[in-house]
Amino acid sequence: MAQVLSPREVFLALVNGVAEGRWSELPDLYAEQTHVVHPFDPLRAAALRTRDELREHFRPTDSGPRLQRRAANITIHETTDPEVIVAEFEYQGTVAESEEPFVLPGIFVLRVRDGEIISSRDYFDHVTAARVRGQLDTLVAAVQASNATSAQSVDRFRSSSEAAEPDDRAG
Repeated sequence: MAQVLSPREVFLALVNGVAEGRWSELPDLYAEQTHVVHPFDPLRAAALRTRDELREHFRPTDSGPRLQRRAANITIHETTDPEVIVAEFEYQGTVAESEEPFVLPGIFVLRVRDGEIISSRDYFDHVTAARVRGQLDTLVAAVQASNATSAQSVDRFRSSSEAAEPDDRAG
């Protein structure tokens, strides 16, 4: 029988697997039903809830520059709940084509049960991640489009709310 990994060991397998590009192995660190969110994602992507969604999330696209990175400055905080850790770290690396160095800090709040991640809140600097991958313009355009859609929704809500409220000024 295989030994069940601790939350600390699962986290280290995750960040080192990302750094080393072992994409096909990463989904197996998660439970079949999981809940992974990126609260700082400027596009507010939906939670990843299954191992299959994570397989797609980690699937290499071969677009953008190649990144050489390593997980560094790792500090793992254990909590009073034995399933939960808070891990601070950063990916340090270079963009292979330009040799531009980068540092991408992150904080993960992981809940690991029976050696599998059942929930994770992954806090990253998505702007730096997009810049390093050569996708900053794409991210900015997507945020602007999202903001325009949100502004239209707010305007429609305000218009319908004002129409539904009695006018107290007419008194």
